[in-house]
This record gives sequence, C-alpha cells and structure tokens, in this order.
Amino acid sequence: MIINPGKATAPAAASPGAVKDGDTASFVNDVIKASMTVPVVVDFWATWCGPCKTLTPLLERLVQQAGGRVRLVKIDIDKNQDLAAQLRIQSVPTVYAFVGGRPTDAFVGAQPESKVRAFIERLTRTAGASPIDEALDLAQQAVAEGETGTATELYGQVLQQDPRHPKALAGLIRCRLASGDLKGARSMTQGLPADLATNADIAAAVSAVDLVEQSRKASGNVADLRRKLQAQPEDNDTRFDLSVALFAQGLAEGAIDELLAIIRAERAWKDDAARKQLVRIFDALGPTHPLTIASCRRLSSILFS
Repeated sequence: MIINPGKATAPAAASPGAVKDGDTASFVNDVIKASMTVPVVVDFWATWCGPCKTLTPLLERLVQQAGGRVRLVKIDIDKNQDLAAQLRIQSVPTVYAFVGGRPTDAFVGAQPESKVRAFIERLTRTAGASPIDEALDLAQQAVAEGETGTATELYGQVLQQDPRHPKALAGLIRCRLASGDLKGARSMTQGLPADLATNADIAAAVSAVDLVEQSRKASGNVADLRRKLQAQPEDNDTRFDLSVALFAQGLAEGAIDELLAIIRAERAWKDDAARKQLVRIFDALGPTHPLTIASCRRLSSILFS
C-alpha cells in the first residue's frame, strides 16, 4: 500500500486467485503446499446444504477483503467423497484452517459474521497488515490529529469494500458527529442489523450519538449558567448543567473540566453522576482521542489521590 502524504489512500482491490474450487487431486497443491506460505481456509460444502449458501459467500467476501493474506479453497463433498472421509467430515458446512501444511483451527455449521470474521482475522494476524487494516489505522490517526475529513474519506473507502465493517461504520458515525452532522450520524445508527448493533465499537458510537442528542435537548445557556455558578461555586447541579451545555456546543474540554471539578469536590455526588457522565463523554470522543487519554489520567489522579 503506497501512502501519498496528505491524501487518503484507498484499500487495495480484492486479491485475484484468493478463492478457488478444489478437489481431491488438487488438495495437496492447493491446501497443503500453499499453506506453507499463506494460511488456507478450506470450506467443505454441498449443493443441498442450506447453511452453506449463506456461509460460503461470507467466507468468499472476507477472504477477498484480506488482500491476499489468506486463501479459500471450496470443496464439494459429494464430488470428493474420499477426501471428505479422510478428513472425517461428518456434516456441512465444515471449515478448516491450514497453516504450515497442517489444520490449526476449524468450525462446523453456519456462524454469525462476527465469528467468521474473527476466524479469518486470527489467520491473517501473522501475515501482516491488510490494506483495510492500514486504512483503518490511518483513519484513526487522522481522527487523533483532528483531520475529520481525511478520516471520513478513509472510512468511506473501507465501507465501499465491506459495507458491514464494524470499525469503519463506527468511525464514520463518530466523524459525522465531530463535523456537527448529528442528523447524518443518527441516520447511520438506524436500522442496523442485530449483530452489528451489538458490536462494541458500534454500540459505543451509538451511545455517543445518544449523548449528543440528549445534551442538546437538555442544555441551557452557557453564559447564564456561568453567572449562576460564579455566584454559587459549590452548586454542583448548576456545574453539571453547565457541563451539559458546554458539551452540546462542542466544547468537550470545558465540559470535562466541570465534571472533574464536581468529582474533586464530591466524588459520590448524586450516585456518582459526574463520573458516569464523564465516561459517556469518553465513549463519545472515542478511547484514542487525546482529550480522552489526558482526561482519564486526570480522573485517575483524583480518584486515587
């Protein structure tokens, strides 16, 4: 992957030859020998197998996205009964992973995309970063540097290849929030499939959207709240409201300062409300945001001093 400084780079196209049909005669070359240099996934399937019709296309898509770091060999058990018997295939779909000429991992039956993706990722970790992984790393770096537009472009390029990639979806939701497009961010969170909605990255991004919406609805006038707090510095209710108002205006650092002030003065105020709100803001910013990292340190110094 060649990086042009200052310009987002698209992930590489699907790797040609990464997916092929195999048989008993080609098994040694396609699987045993090939796995000496690159992990090989072997999909045992059958034309009459209902779950195979879902799993096989998913395997093909994920292997193609791996950019040549893993291969897929599909074997019809009805046409290769001797091979299936040798490998003790008792039901389909059955999926094996071969590394170094030997099976190292396997699963039987249709699996949710998250588990199949994890299966592929375990194999590709030793083969170096994929173009998609590199694009995600660049996007994360761009976010940390405040380059929301660059990050948005990179996440969009990943989603062109994999519209269901959870990290890219979550990243794009956060980018829309960061650019002030709350409506666009909310639209991305609506109608998500159950397996994506429960993904940790996406769930945190959805929480961020919720927090921004709630803050805008509940926020008061910053100037009025500051004047009220100046007259009554120990009024934590007003300080909390000021934090909400600041966050609603995109002033996250100021919002965090007010919450930390509450925690410093009264840690357990209203059943730990300030700390809980602070955690929501950290979720909204994302774990790698410089403000999150710095504020976590400040929180720790208060809690453990």
